[in-house]
Amino acid sequence: MESPADRDILPECVKPVNYDISLYDLELGGDYSYNGLVKIELQVKRPTRKIVVNAHQLKIRHVQLWSESARSQKAADISYNEKSQRAAFNFEDEITASGKVSLEVEFTGIMNDNMAGFYRSKYKPAVTPSKSVPMEGENHLMFSTQFESCDARTAFPCFDEPNLKASFDFSLEIPEDLVALSNMPETGTKESKKGFKVVSFERSPVMSTYLLAWAFGDLEYVEEFTRRKYNGKPMPVRVYTTKGLKDQARFGLKNAYQVVDYFSESHGAMENWGLITYRTTAILFDKQHSDAKYKNRVAYVVAHELAHQWFGNLVTMDWWSELWLNEGFATWVGWLAIDHLYPDFQVWCQFVTEAVQTAQQLDSLRASHSIEVPVKDALEIDQIFDAISYLKGSSVIRMLSNHLGVDTFLRGVSNYLKAHAYGSFNSCSMAYENILADLAGNATTNDLWAALSKTSGKDVNGFMDPWIRKIGFPLLTVAEEPGQIGVRQTRFLLTGDVKAEEDETLWWIPLGLKTNPKAIGATTEALTSKEKTLRDVDEMFYKLNSDQTGFYRTNYPPARLAKMGAEKDKLSTEDRIGLVADAAALAISGDGTTAGLLTFISNFYDETSHAAWAQVVASLVNIRSIFAENEAVADGLKQFTFKLVSPATEKIGWEFGAEEDYLTGQLRALLISTAGGAGHKATIEEAKRRFKLYVSGERAAVHPSLRLPVFRINVAEGGKEAYEAVKNEYMKTTSIDGKEICLQALGRVQTTELINDFLDFQFSDEVKVQDMHSGSVALAANPKARDALWQYIKDRWDMVHGKLSGNAVVLDRYLKNSLQKFASHEKEKDITGFFKDKDTKGFDRGLVQVSDTVRGNANYKERDEQLVLEWLQAHGYTTK
Repeated sequence: MESPADRDILPECVKPVNYDISLYDLELGGDYSYNGLVKIELQVKRPTRKIVVNAHQLKIRHVQLWSESARSQKAADISYNEKSQRAAFNFEDEITASGKVSLEVEFTGIMNDNMAGFYRSKYKPAVTPSKSVPMEGENHLMFSTQFESCDARTAFPCFDEPNLKASFDFSLEIPEDLVALSNMPETGTKESKKGFKVVSFERSPVMSTYLLAWAFGDLEYVEEFTRRKYNGKPMPVRVYTTKGLKDQARFGLKNAYQVVDYFSESHGAMENWGLITYRTTAILFDKQHSDAKYKNRVAYVVAHELAHQWFGNLVTMDWWSELWLNEGFATWVGWLAIDHLYPDFQVWCQFVTEAVQTAQQLDSLRASHSIEVPVKDALEIDQIFDAISYLKGSSVIRMLSNHLGVDTFLRGVSNYLKAHAYGSFNSCSMAYENILADLAGNATTNDLWAALSKTSGKDVNGFMDPWIRKIGFPLLTVAEEPGQIGVRQTRFLLTGDVKAEEDETLWWIPLGLKTNPKAIGATTEALTSKEKTLRDVDEMFYKLNSDQTGFYRTNYPPARLAKMGAEKDKLSTEDRIGLVADAAALAISGDGTTAGLLTFISNFYDETSHAAWAQVVASLVNIRSIFAENEAVADGLKQFTFKLVSPATEKIGWEFGAEEDYLTGQLRALLISTAGGAGHKATIEEAKRRFKLYVSGERAAVHPSLRLPVFRINVAEGGKEAYEAVKNEYMKTTSIDGKEICLQALGRVQTTELINDFLDFQFSDEVKVQDMHSGSVALAANPKARDALWQYIKDRWDMVHGKLSGNAVVLDRYLKNSLQKFASHEKEKDITGFFKDKDTKGFDRGLVQVSDTVRGNANYKERDEQLVLEWLQAHGYTTK
């Protein structure tokens, strides 16, 4: 484990006690500058003549230091270190360690457009806005903050490290007809210069800088109250929106107060303060006009963010290296809450399809990292906000909770929370969270294991340590003998070339052996050695990793996999999903075959589960993408997909029933999109017919949940006319999810002219920076567009970098999504060569992951291309 000496931190001669921050003279246009004064009460821990703070993109105008005896001295010198984002204030007289001093700093900052620090956000108002709302072009503006992990320093000079906690007083000067929010309740408003007011807020509890938050704009709210009482009365819960949208916040609001009450039952009461900011598609939902999938998204994201009141705020990680304690837990309990509120969503099936597979995709690369990763410089942390911290973290929590029993696990977690209440801070990037806690101590992974061990009576640390501190996960290979099976664990790599020195980890693997398809649950036996023989196994039926609760892949003998496919109705939905995903990954690595995968999934023509179909389609989409350049193989796989999905597509139809459940609607959208992409003529013609009616004004012709498949089919099949129609829909839509849906559909363009037009549009001012990756995800998945996308990035790198580099997370995500679909060694060399002489700080880890993925795809293509063609020819899917 790392020690404080392994961290690049500020000098420890002073420690902040309280910040008093005043922001004024906001320039709501032009340079978007503002002036500020921060008074920081400091405890002097040892004599010094220099105070070092974090400051980035700030102009510091004046620094004064006041002692307790009211003596003051001006900073004799101010110096900056841009690389470490620090400012040093040097004083002539020594500052003694006799008590407290007050550091006053006058500064100027910028309200940027990078979604980091204190930033401005564009929107189109739903109703006539207040007079003072600023505009940028044709868009109106609101303003908010995003300080996690290291961006408080871009808004005001501070000690921007999670352990340097203090209380905060905050006031903000804004136009008199706008609304300001912060972490704490408003204490009052006073008149300022003409047309402006100063809004002040109560002093906060002690907290980390990144938890401080504020926002202002033309806002309104809806309010509800928890059903449980806290400190003797229900807790108010509000959702603020820009004016005209508050009714679309009611679904998110309903989830918020229900989630608070649900978590309080098992985790203890929640404090009555905090501010969480979301992007619109993660908090707003219109049941008349939104795609139903966003209902699922809003419910989950609200639950995830509220979970941080306990996992991150009440109890916090000791340092950034243990980020997973916040994000892994918030992810898992977020799913747990949605399963409680909406059992019909079947979210654990969705979890296996989405969370587990996404985590295993990244963790099967050499360029992955351990869940608990050493972090020396906090500026490196953004690249760790990824599928390992969130999704592998939550997956191993699910594995452990299933092994211990969920009730036992939650009791242990409750004891952990009580023992370490009021830790240092939380972390969240999926939605921008700023909730407070009275922060006194810190917790580590070992503290959690100790609490769970005490509650369960098992050595949790002993069997969980490799899962947290080692890279990768195991492949369990099965060998059959009469009446028994042998299992052997090795590290799984997608490239299929694991070396002996990479295969030294010995994982504790809960086997979850089920030998009766009607049984509930499975054996709790675990594999704790490299190999083991399991005796008295029924040869008629057995399944390891029951319900896919273990974080590993399983390689069955080909005949067993084929038998399971023929008898898939004996398997749970989670098991069917897991078998498809494992077979697909093993085909890529070479531990299995594409022929085995295609034979297995050919049995899914009568599947009824949305989550199972989602996994089948995802696996087929990836295979078709990798072999897209071979015309014969591509045609054969298209015909295979057509034959597989046609019966289910024709059966489910286009019409939504009045009493139809959520998952049936989602399955309809998935099947129509897949069938259209596989050349199902009736589906394509119906999509064209409905689209023509839709663009002529008959909006009811396309159900809100079918906009994406209908738009996709028309862009792919309808040429420039359909492309322009969807582009026009993007410009005019008032639906919260409309722009995101249009960008995803426009990426299906088929000609060079339209591909380049869409790329120019994607980087225009019409598309928000945080949405630019949506179109590129679709372009990268489009075999006819991905080369043009990469060429565009190379040709216009300065522009692309300039647009996206203001937020490292955005740039890293954009490049990974744009480049990881290639399946060519030449392309991997081209990518590596292009970035060789570039400054890749902030996205270097992502580029290594891209190279790893592309090499794995290329190896797979070279190894299996001819074999796949032969299988398709033998089964009548192609004659080429």
